[in-house]
Amino acid sequence: MDYFLTEEQKEIQELTRRIAEEKVLPVRAELDEQEKFPSEILNTLGETGLSGVYVPKEYGGFGGGVFDLCLVIEQLSRICSAVAVSYACNGLGSYPIIMFGNEEQKQKYLPDIASGKKLAAFGLTEPNAGSDAGGIQTTAKKTGDHYILNGTKQWITNGEEADTYVVIALTDKSKGPRGASAFILEKGMKGFTFGKKEKKLGIRASATCSLFFEDCVVPKENLLGKEGLGFLITMRNLDKSRPGIGSQAVGLAQGAMEEAIRFSRERVQFGKPIVSFQAVQHLLADMAIQIEAARALVYSVARYIDSAPKEISKESSFAKVFASDVAMKVTIDAIQVFGGSGYMREYPVEKMMRDAKILQIYEGTNQIQRNVIGLYLNKEYARKGK
Repeated sequence: MDYFLTEEQKEIQELTRRIAEEKVLPVRAELDEQEKFPSEILNTLGETGLSGVYVPKEYGGFGGGVFDLCLVIEQLSRICSAVAVSYACNGLGSYPIIMFGNEEQKQKYLPDIASGKKLAAFGLTEPNAGSDAGGIQTTAKKTGDHYILNGTKQWITNGEEADTYVVIALTDKSKGPRGASAFILEKGMKGFTFGKKEKKLGIRASATCSLFFEDCVVPKENLLGKEGLGFLITMRNLDKSRPGIGSQAVGLAQGAMEEAIRFSRERVQFGKPIVSFQAVQHLLADMAIQIEAARALVYSVARYIDSAPKEISKESSFAKVFASDVAMKVTIDAIQVFGGSGYMREYPVEKMMRDAKILQIYEGTNQIQRNVIGLYLNKEYARKGK
């Protein structure tokens, strides 16, 4: 369908598609098998200006919004979700600085992220704080001109590969989530170390590890906003990033459908290509319907967010939940079209199915997102006085 992209957006889409097909596709299987971080590909995205597509122009970026970011993520995900999430996590790590950083912080960190010279990451999840993001235990105690951080962050995408980290820690334990604050950390800070690289079911080329803080010294100038804003920064950040998960899902599902169509046209059974069988046609038709519906919703939500409404949590959750559920179903059906071949690593759809599962889990499980949607529906209904 025609989504009436601007000429600049079409150029972003086409450039990303070309990079994905020329740079990512030839090494996709190798990256997955070797669990190799795609540094060279990310460098290429930086050199072409795509790393800064969502960063304001005054800090070296393209000046686009969430929608522009989603266009890039979708095209990368069509070929490899692991590359896409390694790229997308830059947004997760830099949006807090874009939204809440002061001018000095923006000038210091955003230009290098926009140019691709440095990668970003976001540290929220902990061993005992997953879906319950308000249950974090990492602390930050102010001592003179510094804060001293102690604690652990778990399953952090781009962990150890990133240079800039936004980390959420408690500055006042007595206030619970209201006592959380956000800090900008840099790799190499005293007391900041990393755990082992995790072995994952899918998105294996992306780097995931724990962050350890043992009397980590952070200058007070690295506090984002002010003390107590950490939970608000987290929620605003995730609201901005969830359509990106939706676009990962749309791209991944699109890639799986294209592989299924290609295979069904080549695979001959009972004397003719299996695409001629109604059972296969119905599988492909359902894929196409679901993908286009997911794309329309993700695009609509991204554009809505870029229009700067006051509340976006419900709509952001719409995009993440629906699209990720579609990606899981489409990749499973793609394997069904392939039959036994789809279960083999020789073909990419088994990787796509492994990659799809995490989309229903990270940045808030789909069950938690449904809770969010339900709470907002109840609140909106109450507001209308019905």
